[in-house]
Amino acid sequence: MLWIVAALSIIVTGVVHSVRSEVRLINHTRQAVEGMALGEAAIALALQDISVRPERPLQLMKIDVVYLGHAMQVEIMPLTGLIDINTAPGPLLTSLYTVAGAKDAAAAAALAEATVQVRSERDTRGREKGFEATQDLLRVPGFDFDLYARLSPLITAEAQGAGGRVNPQAASKEVLAVLAQGNLALAADLAAQRANGAAAMDTTGLNAPFIGSFASSRYKLHARVALADGMQVVVSRSVDVRPDSRSGLPWRIFNAEYWTQAVPMAGV
Repeated sequence: MLWIVAALSIIVTGVVHSVRSEVRLINHTRQAVEGMALGEAAIALALQDISVRPERPLQLMKIDVVYLGHAMQVEIMPLTGLIDINTAPGPLLTSLYTVAGAKDAAAAAALAEATVQVRSERDTRGREKGFEATQDLLRVPGFDFDLYARLSPLITAEAQGAGGRVNPQAASKEVLAVLAQGNLALAADLAAQRANGAAAMDTTGLNAPFIGSFASSRYKLHARVALADGMQVVVSRSVDVRPDSRSGLPWRIFNAEYWTQAVPMAGV
């Protein structure tokens, strides 16, 4: 009789543990879905802010928005602040693979050459195929998922009109490090100048052929929504802020992503 009671106790304990795990999973999923909706709303508010400005933002910026009592921050980055894998010249790709990809000089140069060769392949009409998305870099011989994961926050395939150059005012600290060919101290100093509201960045230490200052109608926006369990939902949208005549909307979203991650510690 006692062994039956013990067996039933074990079964009940297992069922309770399973139910609690399912409840936690459902609760986390519910929070994530709510976070996605809040992030979408925050990005829509940020886009409204951009659309009423007399001039399009030229630099990386962050704006605070409040929706339904939730305070959120949206990062707005012109796509010209990223390295365009369709137009970046070989030396800029080499610096990207060396600094951000942790490749040695010879391997980085070979990979840059292979990248240019792949994007220059022609279709049946004789037009260069290029890369439709950043994930297409995995077509390049020598690329793997680990390397792509390191580079993906720094690159785009959709800047359009930048001519292979990068606007340092719009670039993240990591992209600035590539433009500075690995001078991390210089990259950090330039990012600090911008954060402190400097009227202009002293870009004399950057590689001049890599940079240029120009307007863009294309932006990447990130909204971060904190969850109750120390995690956050990140909603990312790539947007052309020119009116979309086909849909009648004031802007066009051409790439959408979201993910959950741990809330970074202060100062990290």
